[in-house]
Amino acid sequence: MIRVVIADDHRLVREGIHALLDKSDDIEVVGEAGDGASALAMVKELSPDVLVTDISMPGLSGLEAAAQVTALGIPTAVVVLTMHAEEALARRALANGARGYVLKDSVTDELLLAIRAARRGGTYLSPAVSAALLTAPYPSAGAAADAVPASLTPREQEVLRLIGHGHTNRAIADALSISIKTVERHRTQLMAKLDVHNLVDLVRVAIRRGLIDLDG
Repeated sequence: MIRVVIADDHRLVREGIHALLDKSDDIEVVGEAGDGASALAMVKELSPDVLVTDISMPGLSGLEAAAQVTALGIPTAVVVLTMHAEEALARRALANGARGYVLKDSVTDELLLAIRAARRGGTYLSPAVSAALLTAPYPSAGAAADAVPASLTPREQEVLRLIGHGHTNRAIADALSISIKTVERHRTQLMAKLDVHNLVDLVRVAIRRGLIDLDG
């Protein structure tokens, strides 16, 4: 059972999300919060598997809550549920440790997928957000962004290709017959070599530099 806390400053929105999640046999809502500080306190107290949070809330925002959950080392995965499709906000959410970014207009279908993916250690983005991130100019565009990357080992290239096709750490570990910890180490090394700080940027920079082909 996936234990979830919902954070949104609109009661009717929380009730709607709660009702949706209650229809799933594998998800249990264990708490609701109306602001970021309350959500963070609830995460500390209840240790849910996933925190579903809006961005704009009184006091502590959803993005700040995600950053604090990450900084504290709490094993709760954060899924941002918002009306904002801006690439900059999605990038910041991922940089703050969020494992999902879902638009409210597609909540009925995608929130369940995002929660399950986050619980497995994967990442889920609404298609519109994913497209915006992959096509937007990279913040450090220029000579540094187009420079030849540090040499990648054959195994790092394999891991990068599987990441580009959306595989979770578990799926990559199974496909390559390695441990999840080894996959995580390769991801860390790839981000360092390509000078990026989150998964979406890793994939996007790799596509720009011809290191992976998502059609292949």
